[in-house]
Amino acid sequence: MNDQTTTRPAASSPLIKAAPLTWLDHLVNIFKLVIKELRSIRADPTMLVLVVYAFSISVNTVATGAVTDATNMSVAIVDEDGSSLSRQIAEALLPPTFQPAVQIRASEIDTKMDHGDFLFVVEIPPNFEADLRAQRKTQLQINVDATVVAQAGNGANYLKTAISNEIRNFLSTSTGAKSAPINLVVRSEFNPNLTTSWFSAMTQVINQITLLTVILTGAALIREREQGTVEHLLVMPVVPAEIMLAKMLANGLVILVAAMASLQFVVHWWIGSPIAGSRLLFLLGAAEYALVVAALGILLGTLATTMGQFGLLAMPVLMVTQLLSGSSTPMESMPVWLQYLVQTISPTPHFVAFAQAVLFRGADITLVWQPLLAMLAIGAVYFAVALTRFRKVIFGS
Repeated sequence: MNDQTTTRPAASSPLIKAAPLTWLDHLVNIFKLVIKELRSIRADPTMLVLVVYAFSISVNTVATGAVTDATNMSVAIVDEDGSSLSRQIAEALLPPTFQPAVQIRASEIDTKMDHGDFLFVVEIPPNFEADLRAQRKTQLQINVDATVVAQAGNGANYLKTAISNEIRNFLSTSTGAKSAPINLVVRSEFNPNLTTSWFSAMTQVINQITLLTVILTGAALIREREQGTVEHLLVMPVVPAEIMLAKMLANGLVILVAAMASLQFVVHWWIGSPIAGSRLLFLLGAAEYALVVAALGILLGTLATTMGQFGLLAMPVLMVTQLLSGSSTPMESMPVWLQYLVQTISPTPHFVAFAQAVLFRGADITLVWQPLLAMLAIGAVYFAVALTRFRKVIFGS
């Protein structure tokens, strides 16, 4: 009996194709990558200390430490007239603009000015009041220490205004002259006392959002490239856009939390600057802007290979961006062609205009939608270019 062996044909095992990722899968991947990035930031105490310092002590120091307002100016009076008018002029120089006027002799002027004891010295000549009453031509001399350039110009104008007001009031009272038919009253809107620290504090918060978002995002990419951990991402089932978005969202989230805390506790409570507009609207615009400059940070991170190269590359970019943003100097002071160029390639001027309108003037969405739209358009270009560079440098595609 012959044994017949029946051989069964091998079953064909077709390759199992992975199902395409859905939008939910992409969102889950981005969420997990964001958590990874936040843990990386938490593990870098130096960077966290930098963020806290930049949005707290740095904001207060810049706003209140170097004040260029014409305040607390020292004045000396050389009273060679000894009249009631000269005494009124001396008494009119009141704090906080001026320190109490100090009486000195004419022979002490050069010595006091050479030692920097006084910023202004007012010389009132003999017979000053009598000459004014008789409508004779007379002069009053103001000596200014122009080495203090920031206060010399504005301070001299304030001093001349105070003296002119006293002379006019004295003459109108003594001669019975009628007052002027028009009383010109100047009211400063949004910052009635012209307090520089209010403006400087908010400007510093805006600048720190730009600076730290670019640095944190670019440094996160450079750090992974230097440590070799970026290679782990190459074997994960993620796409370049997810990795890039995760870095942008995580670092932008840290900066936004710090910026809003700084706005409330440092700018509003510590410095005392009022916030006229909606904080929620500012948060919306700041979040959009943080994503835009985060894309710029990724782009700079793909152009550099080490942290030192990234720092040298980021410094001039950030410096030019901030100087031409309109936060330090008005946009109108720039050449027209430069205004159009900066507003076309940089999102910072649009964010500065948006932030100032919301925080200072209380603007709503109907007044600031144009800067938001401009930031969105510039951000889309930044993201596309950065993603192209990211795929080429990290994934080699």
